[in-house]
Amino acid sequence: MTVATTNGESIWAFRYATVGTPRSLFFSTQLQTLRMMYPDDTRFEGLDEETRLVVSEPLGNLVGAWNEVPPGSCGVVQPGDDRLYDFRPTQAEAAVLAR
Repeated sequence: MTVATTNGESIWAFRYATVGTPRSLFFSTQLQTLRMMYPDDTRFEGLDEETRLVVSEPLGNLVGAWNEVPPGSCGVVQPGDDRLYDFRPTQAEAAVLAR
């Protein structure tokens, strides 16, 4: 599964499979970093510093713009620094997910 959920301020994006490799999942790089990497790119004008996208496949081919959420992980996109955590359901939760 790949799934994202939000509380209106943070986004949690999960990538997990009980068997095989889960579908891909990416989140965009912080806007400040992209502006430093591409100072002449006008696509970043007018966007809030906390703007992020969560997508199943990278949009476009802008090098460094996308961060893959590894299998068995949860990416948390939030104000300030984003985080990446291991995501391993307990044995009971995995049994429910496998149904």
